[in-house]
Amino acid sequence: MKKDYYEILGIEKGATAEQIKKAYRKKAIEYHPDKNPGNKDAEENFKLAAEAYEVLSDPNKKARYDQYGHAAFENGGFGGGGGMNMDDIFSQFGDIFGSAFGGGFGGFGGFGGGSGQRRMKGSNLRIKVKLSLEEVANGVEKKIKVKRKVQAKGVSFKTCPTCNGTGQVMKITNTILGRMQTASACHSCGGTGQIIDSKPNHADAQGMVMEDETVSIKIPAGVVDGMQLKVAGKGNDAPGNNSIPGDLIVAIEEIEHETLKREGENLHLDLYISFAEAALGTSKDIETVSGKVRIKLEEGIQSGKILRLKGKGIPSINSYGSGDLLVHVNVWTPKKLTKEQRQFFENSLTDENFTPSPEKSDKSFFEKVKDMFS
Repeated sequence: MKKDYYEILGIEKGATAEQIKKAYRKKAIEYHPDKNPGNKDAEENFKLAAEAYEVLSDPNKKARYDQYGHAAFENGGFGGGGGMNMDDIFSQFGDIFGSAFGGGFGGFGGFGGGSGQRRMKGSNLRIKVKLSLEEVANGVEKKIKVKRKVQAKGVSFKTCPTCNGTGQVMKITNTILGRMQTASACHSCGGTGQIIDSKPNHADAQGMVMEDETVSIKIPAGVVDGMQLKVAGKGNDAPGNNSIPGDLIVAIEEIEHETLKREGENLHLDLYISFAEAALGTSKDIETVSGKVRIKLEEGIQSGKILRLKGKGIPSINSYGSGDLLVHVNVWTPKKLTKEQRQFFENSLTDENFTPSPEKSDKSFFEKVKDMFS
């Protein structure tokens, strides 16, 4: 079982953004590769701290994690911070270390062979995927055509002459304390240590071209409207031999169902029946997200009765089972009557059997609402 992100950083669930950042910096410095050369446990803890910070520092991801836990990111191969490598961490959070390790951005005192080079990461792409309620309930695999930047065939790179392939330039400054040497990312190559040597005519200045790619996206059951899922490595490429592609961010949009209304993991259905069906009892085929089912209505059923169909709602994204389908029975009152029908109801006015006489077991509307949310 994955360790809790708050526990990894040693903070409480109500921690502020500044407290989260401070806690991450402390952990990252403690387990930094420069302080723990060759220590695999320290490297793993370094990655876990970065994974926790990547989620908890983002208000949207933090809200999803607080509600759904790790399942919000792990289902169907999507991730929050999962699967981050050292290059991801340094490229995304390098500035949080400040001057703790003295190296330039991405290098941090010799990580990655001591060159100070950093791997460029391509930009993320964002798409919106519309799902029916049935697809939300059962999970679905979608094939989406994505237009993304990729490195053109035939592009070649050479060592950057400005930094001689180190990715850093050194600057010496005279201060009151003496001569100080600082390192910063090379402005010519962006810290990669490489520049384009040659490229085909159809490529842009960075050696990139646009291509269509069909991406298969497995969406787990139980997602909610507005949730964002990540498909790692399916964003835009970045220039350079050692670059890594960005990610594809998938925003979920739930299509409203014609008859079923969603409330969290529960579903609601309004079922209308006639006076005769209410009095005599009947069976009805009703729609659910897993197909039609037949339910039996006992004779004398009252308008406002709520029937609960266990497990016929939306599955929990945390795999904690499924919600219920709540069927709201409504007795339909005819708006026009024939002469014979009117005579029948007029005669019923004096019939004691038609006089309302609710029993203690017949709950009021407010009691039924209370039961629904209890």
